[in-house]
Amino acid sequence: MAKEEPQLLNVQKAAAFLGINPSTIRQWATSRKLKGVKVGSRGDWRFTREELSKMIKKHTSYKSTTPPRLNRDLSEKTQSTVVYTNIPESKKAGKDIGEQILSVFDTMTPDVVILFVSSKYNYSELLGAVKKYARPKIMVGCSSAGEFITKTKGEGSVSAIAIRSDDMQFSVGIGKNIHNNAEQAAKDAIASFQGLKDHTYPYRSALVLVDALAGHTDTLIEAMNNLTAGTYQFFGGGAGDDAKFSKTHVFFDTEAITDAVVTLEMLSKKPFGIGVAHGWETASKPMRVTESDGMRLISLNAMSAVEVFKEHAKATGQTFDLSDPVPFFLHNVIGIKTTNGYKLRVPLAINKDGSINCASDIPTGAIVSIMKTTAASAALAAKEATEDALAQITGNEKNVAIVFDCVATRLRTGREFATELDAVAEELGGTQYVGCNTYGQIARVDGQFNGFHNCTAVVCIIPQ
Repeated sequence: MAKEEPQLLNVQKAAAFLGINPSTIRQWATSRKLKGVKVGSRGDWRFTREELSKMIKKHTSYKSTTPPRLNRDLSEKTQSTVVYTNIPESKKAGKDIGEQILSVFDTMTPDVVILFVSSKYNYSELLGAVKKYARPKIMVGCSSAGEFITKTKGEGSVSAIAIRSDDMQFSVGIGKNIHNNAEQAAKDAIASFQGLKDHTYPYRSALVLVDALAGHTDTLIEAMNNLTAGTYQFFGGGAGDDAKFSKTHVFFDTEAITDAVVTLEMLSKKPFGIGVAHGWETASKPMRVTESDGMRLISLNAMSAVEVFKEHAKATGQTFDLSDPVPFFLHNVIGIKTTNGYKLRVPLAINKDGSINCASDIPTGAIVSIMKTTAASAALAAKEATEDALAQITGNEKNVAIVFDCVATRLRTGREFATELDAVAEELGGTQYVGCNTYGQIARVDGQFNGFHNCTAVVCIIPQ
Protein backbone atom coordinates (compact mmCIF):
# COMPACT_ATOMS: atom_id res chain seq x y z
CA MET A 1 0.00 0.00 0.00
CA ALA A 2 1.34 3.41 -0.95
CA LYS A 3 2.32 5.66 1.94
CA GLU A 4 -0.25 8.44 2.46
CA GLU A 5 1.14 11.92 1.91
CA PRO A 6 0.80 14.24 4.94
CA GLN A 7 -1.83 16.95 4.60
CA LEU A 8 -0.31 20.41 4.14
CA LEU A 9 -1.87 23.43 5.83
CA ASN A 10 -1.57 26.97 4.53
CA VAL A 11 -0.58 29.93 6.73
CA GLN A 12 -4.14 30.75 7.79
CA LYS A 13 -4.97 27.16 8.77
CA ALA A 14 -1.63 26.75 10.57
CA ALA A 15 -2.33 29.93 12.53
CA ALA A 16 -5.77 28.62 13.47
CA PHE A 17 -4.22 25.28 14.50
CA LEU A 18 -1.81 27.03 16.90
CA GLY A 19 -4.21 29.80 17.90
CA ILE A 20 -1.84 32.62 16.90
CA ASN A 21 -1.63 35.37 14.27
CA PRO A 22 -0.80 34.42 10.64
CA SER A 23 2.03 36.99 10.57
CA THR A 24 3.71 35.10 13.40
CA ILE A 25 3.53 31.86 11.36
CA ARG A 26 5.25 33.59 8.45
CA GLN A 27 7.92 35.05 10.76
CA TRP A 28 8.62 31.64 12.31
CA ALA A 29 8.83 29.99 8.89
CA THR A 30 11.17 32.64 7.45
CA SER A 31 13.47 32.41 10.49
CA ARG A 32 13.30 28.58 10.33
CA LYS A 33 11.83 28.40 13.80
CA LEU A 34 8.95 26.46 12.19
CA LYS A 35 9.73 23.92 9.46
CA GLY A 36 7.64 24.35 6.31
CA VAL A 37 7.78 24.09 2.55
CA LYS A 38 7.13 26.64 -0.17
CA VAL A 39 4.76 25.73 -2.97
CA GLY A 40 3.58 27.29 -6.22
CA SER A 41 5.00 30.13 -8.25
CA ARG A 42 4.48 32.61 -5.40
CA GLY A 43 6.31 30.45 -2.89
CA ASP A 44 3.40 30.19 -0.43
CA TRP A 45 4.21 28.44 2.83
CA ARG A 46 2.70 25.05 3.72
CA PHE A 47 3.05 23.10 6.99
CA THR A 48 2.33 19.60 8.24
CA ARG A 49 0.32 18.95 11.38
CA GLU A 50 3.32 17.01 12.68
CA GLU A 51 5.57 20.09 12.55
CA LEU A 52 2.87 22.27 14.11
CA SER A 53 2.45 19.74 16.92
CA LYS A 54 6.19 19.91 17.52
CA MET A 55 5.80 23.66 18.10
CA ILE A 56 3.14 22.96 20.71
CA LYS A 57 5.43 20.49 22.46
CA LYS A 58 8.31 22.97 22.29
CA HIS A 59 6.20 25.65 23.96
CA THR A 60 4.92 23.20 26.57
CA SER A 61 8.11 21.36 27.48
CA TYR A 62 8.06 23.09 30.86
CA LYS A 63 4.38 24.02 31.00
CA SER A 64 1.08 22.31 30.26
CA THR A 65 -0.53 25.06 28.21
CA THR A 66 -1.20 25.90 24.57
CA PRO A 67 1.02 28.42 22.80
CA PRO A 68 0.08 32.02 23.58
CA ARG A 69 -2.49 33.70 21.39
CA LEU A 70 -3.57 37.26 20.80
CA ASN A 71 -6.84 38.24 22.44
CA ARG A 72 -8.58 39.94 19.50
CA ASP A 73 -7.12 40.47 16.06
CA LEU A 74 -4.90 43.34 15.01
CA SER A 75 -7.83 45.45 13.83
CA GLU A 76 -9.16 45.74 17.38
CA LYS A 77 -8.18 48.68 19.57
CA THR A 78 -7.06 46.55 22.53
CA GLN A 79 -4.86 43.46 22.20
CA SER A 80 -3.66 41.22 25.01
CA THR A 81 -2.09 37.85 25.63
CA VAL A 82 -1.38 35.77 28.74
CA VAL A 83 1.73 33.59 29.04
CA TYR A 84 3.26 31.16 31.52
CA THR A 85 6.51 29.29 32.16
CA ASN A 86 8.13 27.19 34.85
CA ILE A 87 11.55 26.88 33.26
CA PRO A 88 13.79 26.80 36.37
CA GLU A 89 16.65 29.03 35.18
CA SER A 90 15.89 32.73 35.68
CA LYS A 91 17.31 34.13 32.44
CA LYS A 92 15.82 31.31 30.37
CA ALA A 93 12.43 31.75 32.05
CA GLY A 94 12.52 35.49 31.34
CA LYS A 95 13.53 34.84 27.76
CA ASP A 96 10.72 32.32 27.35
CA ILE A 97 8.12 34.80 28.67
CA GLY A 98 9.52 37.54 26.44
CA GLU A 99 9.63 35.36 23.35
CA GLN A 100 6.07 34.10 23.92
CA ILE A 101 4.89 37.72 24.05
CA LEU A 102 7.01 38.66 21.05
CA SER A 103 5.68 35.72 19.02
CA VAL A 104 2.14 36.98 19.53
CA PHE A 105 2.65 40.75 19.24
CA ASP A 106 5.07 40.31 16.35
CA THR A 107 6.39 43.79 15.47
CA MET A 108 4.07 45.61 17.89
CA THR A 109 5.39 46.91 21.21
CA PRO A 110 3.27 46.07 24.27
CA ASP A 111 2.19 49.13 26.22
CA VAL A 112 2.58 47.17 29.42
CA VAL A 113 3.67 43.79 30.72
CA ILE A 114 2.52 42.66 34.19
CA LEU A 115 4.46 39.80 35.80
CA PHE A 116 3.79 37.46 38.73
CA VAL A 117 6.99 35.62 39.68
CA SER A 118 7.84 32.88 42.17
CA SER A 119 10.43 33.80 44.79
CA LYS A 120 12.66 30.97 43.57
CA TYR A 121 13.84 33.15 40.69
CA ASN A 122 16.58 35.76 40.50
CA TYR A 123 14.31 38.73 39.82
CA SER A 124 16.96 40.93 38.22
CA GLU A 125 17.95 38.28 35.70
CA LEU A 126 14.38 37.32 34.86
CA LEU A 127 13.05 40.88 34.54
CA GLY A 128 16.02 41.91 32.43
CA ALA A 129 15.41 39.05 30.02
CA VAL A 130 11.68 39.80 29.73
CA LYS A 131 12.41 43.44 28.93
CA LYS A 132 15.06 42.50 26.37
CA TYR A 133 12.81 40.18 24.39
CA ALA A 134 9.30 41.62 24.90
CA ARG A 135 10.37 45.29 24.78
CA PRO A 136 7.40 46.68 26.78
CA LYS A 137 6.97 50.40 27.32
CA ILE A 138 6.06 49.72 30.97
CA MET A 139 6.81 46.66 33.09
CA VAL A 140 5.43 46.06 36.59
CA GLY A 141 4.64 43.09 38.79
CA CYS A 142 5.37 41.34 42.06
CA SER A 143 6.70 38.19 43.62
CA SER A 144 3.95 35.66 44.20
CA ALA A 145 2.91 32.42 45.91
CA GLY A 146 1.30 30.49 43.06
CA GLU A 147 0.83 31.55 39.44
CA PHE A 148 -1.83 30.76 36.85
CA ILE A 149 -3.29 31.54 33.44
CA THR A 150 -6.18 30.04 31.50
CA LYS A 151 -6.01 26.21 31.79
CA THR A 152 -2.64 26.26 33.59
CA LYS A 153 -1.69 26.72 37.24
CA GLY A 154 1.38 25.99 39.30
CA GLU A 155 3.84 27.07 41.94
CA GLY A 156 7.47 28.05 41.42
CA SER A 157 6.58 29.56 38.06
CA VAL A 158 5.87 32.80 36.18
CA SER A 159 2.61 34.12 34.75
CA ALA A 160 2.28 37.35 32.80
CA ILE A 161 0.00 39.49 30.68
CA ALA A 162 0.92 41.86 27.87
CA ILE A 163 -1.48 44.60 26.73
CA ARG A 164 -1.48 47.09 23.88
CA SER A 165 -4.39 49.48 23.40
CA ASP A 166 -5.43 52.55 21.42
CA ASP A 167 -8.37 52.99 23.82
CA MET A 168 -6.32 53.10 27.03
CA GLN A 169 -3.51 55.12 28.58
CA PHE A 170 -1.03 53.76 31.11
CA SER A 171 1.35 55.34 33.62
CA VAL A 172 3.41 53.77 36.40
CA GLY A 173 4.16 54.98 39.93
CA ILE A 174 6.21 53.85 42.92
CA GLY A 175 5.94 54.60 46.63
CA LYS A 176 8.60 53.49 49.10
CA ASN A 177 9.10 53.22 52.87
CA ILE A 178 5.53 52.10 53.60
CA HIS A 179 6.42 50.81 57.04
CA ASN A 180 7.52 54.20 58.34
CA ASN A 181 5.25 56.49 56.32
CA ALA A 182 2.36 54.86 54.45
CA GLU A 183 0.71 58.21 53.69
CA GLN A 184 3.81 59.55 51.93
CA ALA A 185 4.21 56.26 50.03
CA ALA A 186 0.60 56.65 48.83
CA LYS A 187 1.27 60.22 47.72
CA ASP A 188 4.36 59.16 45.76
CA ALA A 189 2.56 56.18 44.21
CA ILE A 190 -0.19 58.31 42.67
CA ALA A 191 2.02 61.28 41.72
CA SER A 192 2.27 60.00 38.12
CA PHE A 193 -1.51 59.60 37.65
CA GLN A 194 -2.48 61.53 34.51
CA GLY A 195 -6.22 61.24 35.11
CA LEU A 196 -6.05 63.60 38.10
CA LYS A 197 -5.53 66.56 35.75
CA ASP A 198 -6.51 65.24 32.30
CA HIS A 199 -10.13 64.07 32.00
CA THR A 200 -9.93 62.76 28.43
CA TYR A 201 -10.59 59.23 29.67
CA PRO A 202 -13.82 58.89 31.69
CA TYR A 203 -12.93 55.61 33.43
CA ARG A 204 -10.02 55.48 35.86
CA SER A 205 -8.60 52.34 37.41
CA ALA A 206 -5.26 51.39 38.91
CA LEU A 207 -3.51 48.11 39.56
CA VAL A 208 -1.90 48.24 43.02
CA LEU A 209 0.82 45.76 44.02
CA VAL A 210 2.31 46.11 47.48
CA ASP A 211 4.83 44.54 49.84
CA ALA A 212 2.15 43.63 52.39
CA LEU A 213 4.72 42.33 54.88
CA ALA A 214 5.68 45.97 55.43
CA GLY A 215 2.28 46.44 57.11
CA HIS A 216 -0.11 49.42 57.02
CA THR A 217 -1.67 48.35 53.71
CA ASP A 218 -5.18 49.42 54.76
CA THR A 219 -3.78 52.86 55.64
CA LEU A 220 -2.02 52.97 52.27
CA ILE A 221 -5.16 52.14 50.26
CA GLU A 222 -7.30 54.57 52.25
CA ALA A 223 -4.73 57.33 51.69
CA MET A 224 -4.62 56.61 47.95
CA ASN A 225 -8.42 56.76 47.82
CA ASN A 226 -8.46 60.11 49.65
CA LEU A 227 -5.69 61.58 47.50
CA THR A 228 -7.60 60.68 44.33
CA ALA A 229 -10.91 61.91 45.81
CA GLY A 230 -12.51 58.51 45.27
CA THR A 231 -12.34 58.88 41.48
CA TYR A 232 -10.30 55.70 40.88
CA GLN A 233 -11.08 52.00 41.19
CA PHE A 234 -8.22 50.02 42.74
CA PHE A 235 -7.50 46.32 42.39
CA GLY A 236 -4.45 44.17 43.07
CA GLY A 237 -2.73 42.32 45.86
CA GLY A 238 0.11 41.85 48.29
CA ALA A 239 3.30 40.30 46.92
CA GLY A 240 4.12 36.73 48.01
CA ASP A 241 7.17 34.55 48.48
CA ASP A 242 5.86 30.99 48.01
CA ALA A 243 4.26 30.88 51.48
CA LYS A 244 7.52 31.54 53.35
CA PHE A 245 6.20 34.90 54.66
CA SER A 246 9.74 36.20 54.86
CA LYS A 247 10.48 38.79 52.16
CA THR A 248 8.33 40.00 49.28
CA HIS A 249 9.00 42.32 46.35
CA VAL A 250 7.21 44.55 43.87
CA PHE A 251 8.62 45.16 40.38
CA PHE A 252 9.22 48.59 38.88
CA ASP A 253 10.70 48.06 35.43
CA THR A 254 13.69 45.76 36.10
CA GLU A 255 13.96 46.64 39.80
CA ALA A 256 12.66 44.36 42.57
CA ILE A 257 11.89 46.46 45.65
CA THR A 258 10.75 45.71 49.21
CA ASP A 259 8.73 47.94 51.58
CA ALA A 260 7.14 49.55 48.54
CA VAL A 261 4.00 49.85 46.43
CA VAL A 262 3.88 49.98 42.63
CA THR A 263 0.86 51.36 40.78
CA LEU A 264 -0.24 51.02 37.18
CA GLU A 265 -2.72 53.72 36.22
CA MET A 266 -5.12 52.40 33.55
CA LEU A 267 -7.27 55.11 31.95
CA SER A 268 -9.96 53.86 29.60
CA LYS A 269 -12.80 54.95 27.35
CA LYS A 270 -14.81 51.94 28.58
CA PRO A 271 -15.55 50.77 32.15
CA PHE A 272 -13.46 48.10 33.87
CA GLY A 273 -15.30 45.49 35.94
CA ILE A 274 -13.96 44.65 39.40
CA GLY A 275 -15.64 41.95 41.51
CA VAL A 276 -14.87 40.99 45.12
CA ALA A 277 -16.14 38.00 47.15
CA HIS A 278 -14.89 35.50 49.75
CA GLY A 279 -17.55 32.92 50.67
CA TRP A 280 -16.84 32.86 54.42
CA GLU A 281 -19.49 33.05 57.16
CA THR A 282 -19.40 33.66 60.89
CA ALA A 283 -18.64 30.69 63.15
CA SER A 284 -18.45 32.50 66.51
CA LYS A 285 -20.21 35.24 68.39
CA PRO A 286 -19.08 38.82 67.69
CA MET A 287 -16.09 40.01 69.75
CA ARG A 288 -14.39 43.35 70.20
CA VAL A 289 -10.67 43.78 69.57
CA THR A 290 -9.60 45.14 72.93
CA GLU A 291 -5.90 45.40 72.06
CA SER A 292 -3.88 45.14 68.88
CA ASP A 293 -0.65 46.47 67.43
CA GLY A 294 -0.74 46.61 63.65
CA MET A 295 -0.76 43.02 62.42
CA ARG A 296 -0.49 41.62 65.97
CA LEU A 297 -3.80 40.68 67.59
CA ILE A 298 -3.32 40.82 71.37
CA SER A 299 -6.76 40.36 72.95
CA LEU A 300 -10.44 39.91 72.19
CA ASN A 301 -13.04 40.83 74.83
CA ALA A 302 -10.06 41.33 77.18
CA MET A 303 -9.01 37.68 76.71
CA SER A 304 -5.68 36.63 75.23
CA ALA A 305 -6.08 36.02 71.49
CA VAL A 306 -4.68 32.50 71.66
CA GLU A 307 -7.10 31.60 74.48
CA VAL A 308 -10.03 32.72 72.34
CA PHE A 309 -8.94 30.41 69.54
CA LYS A 310 -8.36 27.54 71.98
CA GLU A 311 -11.91 27.91 73.28
CA HIS A 312 -13.27 28.05 69.74
CA ALA A 313 -11.39 24.87 68.78
CA LYS A 314 -12.80 23.07 71.81
CA ALA A 315 -16.35 24.28 71.15
CA THR A 316 -16.25 23.20 67.48
CA GLY A 317 -14.37 19.90 67.97
CA GLN A 318 -11.29 20.93 66.02
CA THR A 319 -7.63 20.16 66.70
CA PHE A 320 -5.54 23.24 67.51
CA ASP A 321 -1.85 22.33 67.75
CA LEU A 322 -0.06 25.31 69.32
CA SER A 323 3.27 24.10 67.94
CA ASP A 324 1.85 23.99 64.41
CA PRO A 325 -1.20 26.27 64.31
CA VAL A 326 -1.31 27.09 60.59
CA PRO A 327 -3.55 24.14 59.53
CA PHE A 328 -6.13 25.30 62.09
CA PHE A 329 -5.74 28.98 61.19
CA LEU A 330 -6.31 28.30 57.47
CA HIS A 331 -9.81 27.05 58.32
CA ASN A 332 -10.53 29.62 61.05
CA VAL A 333 -9.77 33.16 59.93
CA ILE A 334 -10.82 36.46 61.49
CA GLY A 335 -13.61 38.49 59.94
CA ILE A 336 -13.72 42.24 60.62
CA LYS A 337 -17.28 43.50 60.42
CA THR A 338 -17.84 46.35 57.95
CA THR A 339 -20.95 48.01 56.55
CA ASN A 340 -20.65 45.85 53.41
CA GLY A 341 -19.77 42.49 54.95
CA TYR A 342 -16.71 40.95 56.58
CA LYS A 343 -13.13 41.84 55.69
CA LEU A 344 -10.91 38.80 56.35
CA ARG A 345 -7.58 38.45 58.14
CA VAL A 346 -5.53 35.22 58.22
CA PRO A 347 -3.77 34.36 61.53
CA LEU A 348 -0.23 33.16 60.88
CA ALA A 349 1.69 32.55 64.11
CA ILE A 350 1.38 32.49 67.91
CA ASN A 351 3.71 34.64 70.00
CA LYS A 352 4.99 33.71 73.46
CA ASP A 353 2.76 36.31 75.11
CA GLY A 354 -0.39 34.71 73.63
CA SER A 355 -0.83 37.30 70.88
CA ILE A 356 -1.26 36.22 67.27
CA ASN A 357 0.44 37.61 64.18
CA CYS A 358 -1.93 38.11 61.25
CA ALA A 359 -1.44 38.71 57.53
CA SER A 360 -2.63 42.31 57.83
CA ASP A 361 -3.61 44.97 60.33
CA ILE A 362 -6.51 44.49 62.74
CA PRO A 363 -7.61 47.78 64.34
CA THR A 364 -8.27 48.08 68.05
CA GLY A 365 -11.99 48.51 68.70
CA ALA A 366 -13.10 46.55 65.63
CA ILE A 367 -15.91 44.00 65.92
CA VAL A 368 -14.73 40.61 64.69
CA SER A 369 -15.83 36.99 64.45
CA ILE A 370 -14.04 33.73 63.74
CA MET A 371 -15.12 32.60 60.27
CA LYS A 372 -15.61 29.29 58.44
CA THR A 373 -15.90 28.18 54.83
CA THR A 374 -15.65 25.22 52.43
CA ALA A 375 -13.94 24.64 49.09
CA ALA A 376 -17.35 24.79 47.42
CA SER A 377 -18.02 28.17 49.04
CA ALA A 378 -14.68 29.49 47.80
CA ALA A 379 -15.50 28.41 44.24
CA LEU A 380 -18.92 30.03 44.52
CA ALA A 381 -17.29 33.25 45.73
CA ALA A 382 -14.94 33.29 42.73
CA LYS A 383 -17.96 32.79 40.47
CA GLU A 384 -19.81 35.67 42.17
CA ALA A 385 -16.80 37.98 41.93
CA THR A 386 -16.55 37.25 38.21
CA GLU A 387 -20.28 37.79 37.71
CA ASP A 388 -20.06 41.15 39.49
CA ALA A 389 -17.12 42.19 37.34
CA LEU A 390 -18.95 41.21 34.15
CA ALA A 391 -22.00 43.22 35.17
CA GLN A 392 -19.87 46.36 35.52
CA ILE A 393 -18.55 46.43 31.95
CA THR A 394 -22.13 47.31 30.95
CA GLY A 395 -22.53 45.35 27.75
CA ASN A 396 -19.02 45.90 26.40
CA GLU A 397 -17.16 42.90 25.06
CA LYS A 398 -14.63 41.43 27.49
CA ASN A 399 -10.98 41.25 26.44
CA VAL A 400 -9.03 39.68 29.32
CA ALA A 401 -9.23 39.22 33.10
CA ILE A 402 -6.72 39.58 35.93
CA VAL A 403 -7.43 37.46 39.03
CA PHE A 404 -6.00 37.70 42.54
CA ASP A 405 -6.66 35.06 45.18
CA CYS A 406 -5.17 34.38 48.58
CA VAL A 407 -2.34 31.92 49.11
CA ALA A 408 -4.23 30.75 52.21
CA THR A 409 -7.08 29.65 49.96
CA ARG A 410 -4.72 27.58 47.83
CA LEU A 411 -3.05 26.05 50.87
CA ARG A 412 -6.39 25.28 52.49
CA THR A 413 -8.12 23.79 49.47
CA GLY A 414 -5.12 22.03 47.88
CA ARG A 415 -6.04 20.41 44.58
CA GLU A 416 -9.57 21.75 44.91
CA PHE A 417 -8.22 25.24 44.24
CA ALA A 418 -8.54 24.26 40.58
CA THR A 419 -12.34 24.27 40.98
CA GLU A 420 -12.16 27.94 41.94
CA LEU A 421 -10.26 28.79 38.76
CA ASP A 422 -12.68 26.61 36.78
CA ALA A 423 -15.55 28.69 38.17
CA VAL A 424 -13.85 31.88 36.96
CA ALA A 425 -13.16 30.34 33.54
CA GLU A 426 -16.76 29.19 33.15
CA GLU A 427 -18.10 32.68 33.81
CA LEU A 428 -15.57 34.23 31.44
CA GLY A 429 -16.72 31.91 28.66
CA GLY A 430 -13.44 31.48 26.84
CA THR A 431 -11.90 34.87 27.65
CA GLN A 432 -8.30 34.48 28.81
CA TYR A 433 -7.23 35.28 32.36
CA VAL A 434 -3.98 35.64 34.28
CA GLY A 435 -3.29 35.89 38.01
CA CYS A 436 -1.51 34.75 41.11
CA ASN A 437 -1.89 33.84 44.77
CA THR A 438 -1.09 36.83 46.96
CA TYR A 439 -0.64 37.84 50.59
CA GLY A 440 -3.85 39.80 50.66
CA GLN A 441 -6.09 41.24 47.97
CA ILE A 442 -6.85 44.87 47.15
CA ALA A 443 -10.18 46.26 45.97
CA ARG A 444 -11.74 49.70 46.11
CA VAL A 445 -14.95 49.72 44.15
CA ASP A 446 -18.20 51.58 44.77
CA GLY A 447 -20.88 49.35 46.30
CA GLN A 448 -18.50 46.58 47.46
CA PHE A 449 -16.52 46.01 50.65
CA ASN A 450 -13.30 47.89 50.09
CA GLY A 451 -9.71 47.97 51.23
CA PHE A 452 -7.19 45.22 51.87
CA HIS A 453 -8.45 41.65 52.32
CA ASN A 454 -7.31 38.09 52.96
CA CYS A 455 -8.91 34.88 51.62
CA THR A 456 -10.81 36.89 49.02
CA ALA A 457 -11.16 36.60 45.25
CA VAL A 458 -10.68 39.82 43.27
CA VAL A 459 -11.44 39.68 39.55
CA CYS A 460 -10.78 42.57 37.17
CA ILE A 461 -12.18 42.38 33.64
CA ILE A 462 -10.63 44.64 31.02
CA PRO A 463 -13.04 45.45 28.17
CA GLN A 464 -12.33 45.13 24.48
